[in-house]
Amino acid sequence: MRAVTGLWRWRRNPLCRATDLAEAWVALVALVLITVVAPVTGVLVGAAAQDSLHRAAREQQHARRLVTATVVRELRDSPLDTDPDTTGARETRTRVVADWTAPDGTPHHGPALTELKSPHAGDHFGLWTDRHGRITTRPLDSATATTHAVLAGFGAALLTAALVETVRRIAVWRMVHRRYARWEQDWDRAGPDWGKAGTGS
Repeated sequence: MRAVTGLWRWRRNPLCRATDLAEAWVALVALVLITVVAPVTGVLVGAAAQDSLHRAAREQQHARRLVTATVVRELRDSPLDTDPDTTGARETRTRVVADWTAPDGTPHHGPALTELKSPHAGDHFGLWTDRHGRITTRPLDSATATTHAVLAGFGAALLTAALVETVRRIAVWRMVHRRYARWEQDWDRAGPDWGKAGTGS
């Protein structure tokens, strides 16, 4: 990490300037923030995301039901679709017209997606619906919720570290820019007399 490079200025050196010491402090603070605050932020965000996602998973599992649908016919003119909730490789699904009975006992008829490769009339397949029989996606499972929470925590830690490093770079850039401006001012004052006999006497 580039913030560590400023720590060498802590060494005792007669040429050490106030700006060198300031850069060292900025580097040290950035190092502490990246090694301590960023992981803590990641853990907190991950824990909050896990609680929220597991709560949502429990609600979905309670509200959604897997019912058995019966293929009436295949919709050949409709494009193939994919299941957005598939955790592994995406599965190609076929659009069909199907009949199914909702958990509340009401019959339903309409287009649906099936994993059957070659659906024929009378074939059965699983279909996720809400309590009233409206088609929905499969509920979020605990493993997927945990994976998303871990990714959220990891992303928050990386974002925090990147933010700290960006602030450090901006602060150092301003210090260096101010130092060069001072050098130019000093050179403008000393330049006209540079090399002349008796200068500074």
